[in-house]
Amino acid sequence: MDQQVERGSDERTHRAEHLRSILATVPDAMVLIDEMGVILSFSAAAEKMFGYAEAEVIGENVSMLMPSPDRERHDGYLKNYRDTGVRKIIGIGRVTTARHRDGNTFPIELSVGEAWVEGKRIFTGFIHDISQRRKADMRLRDLQAELAHVGRLSEMSTLASSLAHELNQPLAAITSYCQGAADLLEGEMDAERQAMAREAMRDTAAQAMRAGQIVKRMRDFLSHGETEHQVESLARIMTEANALALVGSREHQIDVQVKLDPDGDAVFVDRIQIQQVLFNLIRNAIDAMMESATRSLTITTEAKSDMVTVSIADTGSGIEQTLAPQLFQPFVTSKQSGMGIGLSICRTIIEAHGGRIWFEPGHDGGTIFRFTLPRGDLEHE
Repeated sequence: MDQQVERGSDERTHRAEHLRSILATVPDAMVLIDEMGVILSFSAAAEKMFGYAEAEVIGENVSMLMPSPDRERHDGYLKNYRDTGVRKIIGIGRVTTARHRDGNTFPIELSVGEAWVEGKRIFTGFIHDISQRRKADMRLRDLQAELAHVGRLSEMSTLASSLAHELNQPLAAITSYCQGAADLLEGEMDAERQAMAREAMRDTAAQAMRAGQIVKRMRDFLSHGETEHQVESLARIMTEANALALVGSREHQIDVQVKLDPDGDAVFVDRIQIQQVLFNLIRNAIDAMMESATRSLTITTEAKSDMVTVSIADTGSGIEQTLAPQLFQPFVTSKQSGMGIGLSICRTIIEAHGGRIWFEPGHDGGTIFRFTLPRGDLEHE
């Protein structure tokens, strides 16, 4: 009998030593509590994470590791679970915050397991500090935003001469109308000459507004403002992006057809970012058709359940099979010159909106790029 007791004591000692070795080496913090929330064990990683020695926390309520309001509510959570058996965290896990010894809070990933040991219920909390991951994610988002901005600047630099040509037309017209109005004012002003002068001034104002719109589109496109998703008109976004993308393409005789689904006009997006996607895809389509006998660009939208699908089809040379699998990766391009980040930026933007982007071979050659956007006539949090 004494041998059995001794053997049982040795087994318990062995299990305790084994548990301590696990607690000393497990990379994430591990905290064991009883069903009243009292701390039974505190791993070495937990000591490092929270700044407490194990001896300081054993026997204390685990709520000491929580910021308000969880600190005050935790005992109630445990009581509710004991009374109802309804799980809210146990076996599920969640992202929450913890409190360091110095009072600072930090984000954690918490997973809680439940077990029965010698007839007593215990809970094991596995805690992973995700503050560094959050910082890395924020840095990645900043880099993506910066890359998108650099991409816009790069694209605009290639348009400089075309934009100068486009602005030269309204500016030349303004000069011509003003000169004509001045000539009319030098002569005797009868009713006919007055009418001609008024018409010349109206035309001058119209051309000045046209030049201003071109400049405004450039300013909006190059803006480095904060991302803001709101309900926007897809028709308006399309019109502005299309106008900017088609600058300088008039002499190439591109046949442009736009077919918009009225049921899919309202979209929940960041207007400037989606204009950038459309601009990139339309410019790519135009570039792909430069050597084609038929130059037809077709832009369509279609509302489907909670998303709107936008399609941009060209009659260009198509995508090489060797490039197709990695086309949306950074620094992959089929152009003679180019950074190869345009489509990568497009994918980042569309996925950030909860959509997806892909391409298909065109029915008559060429390529069809498609992407989806969330509808704006539905509720969004």
